[in-house]
Amino acid sequence: MLIGYARVSKSDGSQTLAPQRDALLAAGVGAERIYQDLASGRHDARPGLLAWLKALQPGNTLVLWKLDRLGRDLKHLVTTAEDLRVRGVGLKVLTGAGAQIDTTTANGRLAFGTLIADKAFDADKRVLEPLAAAGKAAVIPPKANRVVQRDYDRDLYKARHLIENFFAKLKQFRAIATRYDKTARNFLAGIHLAAIAIWLN
Repeated sequence: MLIGYARVSKSDGSQTLAPQRDALLAAGVGAERIYQDLASGRHDARPGLLAWLKALQPGNTLVLWKLDRLGRDLKHLVTTAEDLRVRGVGLKVLTGAGAQIDTTTANGRLAFGTLIADKAFDADKRVLEPLAAAGKAAVIPPKANRVVQRDYDRDLYKARHLIENFFAKLKQFRAIATRYDKTARNFLAGIHLAAIAIWLN
């Protein structure tokens, strides 16, 4: 069963839930199963959020228009996603930065983990300061709205991004993603053939 959640930050009429509701309905969520809030994403005690948390059952999937509708605080996102996982509930995002997220699939779970990791990578106290103390540095670029911008190794980031894209495309080859009774030699040969196909395209 699909459960939808829609949220806007202001209740003065300057923001509307209509685009989110339309997208959720188009994704197959029943109108009676869409919960909504008129509240900031920084507030955890939202009536609509608390209602769907109570209503969710194992096997359900929570559907969001955008990931930030769930909340803007990284800790809250991670905590809520883990709570859903423990309860056997999926999470699916329709558009925006997390549009590839669908934790009912292996690729969707990977997309969620990657997005959360990238969002957390620019946090000073939790990530950057411990890295600096260990003599290491962040590879991911800083956020555009960061108050104090930081430098990063652009060449290393470009190489990292290239490798990530390669593996993302490699997983699209079913023979690679599902290794049925292949010897290590044949599996490696399959990777080489897939890599050539990716390079040619």
